[in-house]
Amino acid sequence: MNAEKVAHLLLRAGIAFAFLYPPLNAIVDPYSWIGYFPAFAKGYVPDLVLLHAFGFVEVVIALWLLSGWRIFWPSLLAAGMLLAIVVFNPGNFQVLFRDVALSAVALGLAMISYGDERKAGAPEGTAA
Repeated sequence: MNAEKVAHLLLRAGIAFAFLYPPLNAIVDPYSWIGYFPAFAKGYVPDLVLLHAFGFVEVVIALWLLSGWRIFWPSLLAAGMLLAIVVFNPGNFQVLFRDVALSAVALGLAMISYGDERKAGAPEGTAA
């Protein structure tokens, strides 16, 4: 495996970890996580249902990233979700500042993947 492939795998694994840890930890300590939801998102379903439904989405994104298959979309979703968490929780920036960096990594991964996926979809002998 060349250095570029290892770097790509490390980026995907890092973002995937950031999306796997919260839903797994929310199983044993849900009340540490529910406070990150903005008020407008709460009240439609019980808080724990909201938390675990969001966690399911996080797990899907993480596994998709780890799969390496067409990762433009899950990378873009990851970047958007991370930024949204920061934007809707400005009072927690001392904890969430890392999400800004993770979002930049996810966005960079999306940009790299977009180019790679365009090249892979281009007909033989043409430039993407």
